[in-house]
Amino acid sequence: MVKEDSTRATSPAAGPDAPSSPGSSLGPVDEMAPASAVHRSAPPEKPEAVRRRSLIVLTFWLIILLLGLPMWWKTTSIYRAKLPLNEMENWAAGKSCRPVFPLHIHVHTPGLNIHEAESLVQAAQHALDDLNDFSAHHLRLRLVKTKENPSSETSTANGAVGERALVLRLIPRTNITAISSDLHPYSERLDIFYPSSQGQPQTTSHSPLTTFIANELRTLFNEEKATLEYILSQSNSATMSSKHVAQGAVNKDQRANVLSPAIQPLLLESIASRVKNSFKYAETYHLSFSLFTPGPAPSAWDIEPALKEYLSPLLNVFAPISNFSVDTQVQVYAKFSPTATPPEYDESKAAWTLKQDDLSGFINAAEWPLNPSIGGGPTINFILYVPSPAQSPLVVKENAATSWLIPQWGGVVILNPPLSNISELQHPPHLSREALKPAMDTFSHQLLTLLGTPTSPPSLPLRLQSLIRIHTASLLLSASSTMGSLARLTLSLPSIPIPVTVANSVSHTLSHLSSTCEMLHQGAFESALAHARVAEKEAERSFFEKSMVGQVYFPDEHKVAVYLPLLGPIGVPLVLGLIKEIKRMLLG
Repeated sequence: MVKEDSTRATSPAAGPDAPSSPGSSLGPVDEMAPASAVHRSAPPEKPEAVRRRSLIVLTFWLIILLLGLPMWWKTTSIYRAKLPLNEMENWAAGKSCRPVFPLHIHVHTPGLNIHEAESLVQAAQHALDDLNDFSAHHLRLRLVKTKENPSSETSTANGAVGERALVLRLIPRTNITAISSDLHPYSERLDIFYPSSQGQPQTTSHSPLTTFIANELRTLFNEEKATLEYILSQSNSATMSSKHVAQGAVNKDQRANVLSPAIQPLLLESIASRVKNSFKYAETYHLSFSLFTPGPAPSAWDIEPALKEYLSPLLNVFAPISNFSVDTQVQVYAKFSPTATPPEYDESKAAWTLKQDDLSGFINAAEWPLNPSIGGGPTINFILYVPSPAQSPLVVKENAATSWLIPQWGGVVILNPPLSNISELQHPPHLSREALKPAMDTFSHQLLTLLGTPTSPPSLPLRLQSLIRIHTASLLLSASSTMGSLARLTLSLPSIPIPVTVANSVSHTLSHLSSTCEMLHQGAFESALAHARVAEKEAERSFFEKSMVGQVYFPDEHKVAVYLPLLGPIGVPLVLGLIKEIKRMLLG
C-alpha cells in the first residue's frame, strides 16, 4: 500500500516524454493551458426570464404608444380654425370686387320743358362719357322732375339711387351773352347760366351748352378722379380701364382742356405729396393745441371760445368721416433747443428770420411737453409760438411765412402780437379770441391738409365728399390686402395656431368688405365708409392676434433642440431593446 502511494506521488514529476495513460481525457495542450484561457459560455436563460424581459419591453412600448403619444399629441397639438383662404386671396387679388364710384348729379332745368330737359341731360351725359378715361369713377346725370328748390326734400330724380353728389341748376339769363358758372363754396350746388336769347338750347353732344356742362363737371371732380386712380394703381387689386381713343379734333381739344399733358404730371406729384404728408385714416383723432412762449407772457388765451367759433364748425362737418377729441395747454419760458440755429435779424425785412432748412429743429421735443399718440387714434399737434419781444416779429426767411406744416405730425404758427408796452418791450399777458382768429384759420387749413382733403374744388362740402370716397377706397384695398397677407401666412406656416377669434374676425371682415363693395355700386358712400372702417379694424385685429404673432418667431429647429435632449436618452435603450427582441423572435 505504501509503495503504490509513492509511485502515484512521483508520477507527475515524470518527464515530458512519458506517455499519458490511455484513460486520460486531457491532451498535452490542455494540461499546459492556464485556467483563465478556458472559454466559459453563459448558462442558458430560463424561459421565465426570457418571458419577463419580453413583457417588460412590451409594457414600455405599450405605455409609450397608448398613453405617452396621445398625451403628447393632445398637449402639443395646435388648433387651426378653418379659414376661407380662397375667398381671402380673391379679395386680395381684386377678383371679388371691382371698386366703382358712381357720382349722382341731380339736374334742375327750370327754363325747359320735360322733353327738352331730357334731351339736354342725355346729350350732356354722352359728352361726359366721351371725356371719361377712368371707368371706375363716372358721373351720372339725373333729371329732377320738380321745378322746386333743389334743396327740397320732395325733389326726386329719374333713376336716382344712392347719395347726391352735386346739384346742377341750368338757369337761363337774358342779360348775358356767354355761358358761365357759379359754384357755391359752402353747399353742393353748381349754377350754370346760359343766354336765354338763344332760344331753346341745342341738345346735341357737341353743342356749346353740353360741352360746357361736361367740361365744368369734369374739372370739378378731376382731382378726386386722379386721386382714386393713384390709390388704385398702388394696389395689385386695381382694375384699370383702358383709355378711350379720341374720335375727332373736338374730343381731343376737350381732353386737352380737362387733362393737359403738361398739368397731369404736376397733379399726380401733388397727389403723391398729399398722400405722403397726411395721416393714415383713423376713426378718432386727438387734437392738441399748445401755446409756447420763451418769456412770461402771454400766459393765458381764449382758446375755448376761439375753438368753438372758428374750428368747431369744421369738426362738425367731419362727423361722417371721423371723430375728434381736443385738449389745450400753455407753456411759458419755452426756450429753443440748444442745438437749434437761433433767429437772425434781417435788416431788409426789418424782422427776425428763421431759415427754412432750420425749421425741422424748431420743435424742442426734449423740453416742450408735447402730447404723444396715446389711445385709439393719432395725435395731431398744433403749436402757437409767440416769440420774445426782443425777437419780434419772427418770420421764415425765404418766403416771410409765419406758419408751416410738419408731415404726419401737425402744424406750427408764429404769432407776432403788437407789444403792450413798447418802451419795456412786453407782450400782452392775454390773447383774446379775436387775436387768435388768424392762427385758428391757419390751423383749419393745416388740419384739412393733414387729413388728406383734396385741394379742389373750392366747395368744402364737395371736398369732404371726395375725402369720404378716397378713404373708402383706401380702407377697402387695405383690408383686402391684409386678408391676402393672412392667407399667405397661414399657408406658409402650417404650425401657426389659428384661434376661433381670428376666424370670426375674418368672417366679419369679408362680410363688411362685401357690404362696402355693394354700397359703392349703389353710390351710398357714407355707408360704404362705415363698412370699410369696420372691415379694416377687423382685418387688423385678425392679422395681429397675439397667439399668432408669437408663433411666427418659433421655428421648427427650436422644437428639435428642445425634444432631442429629453427623448434621446430614453428612446435609444427602448429602440435597441425592441430590435433585440424582434431578432430573437425571428431567429427562433
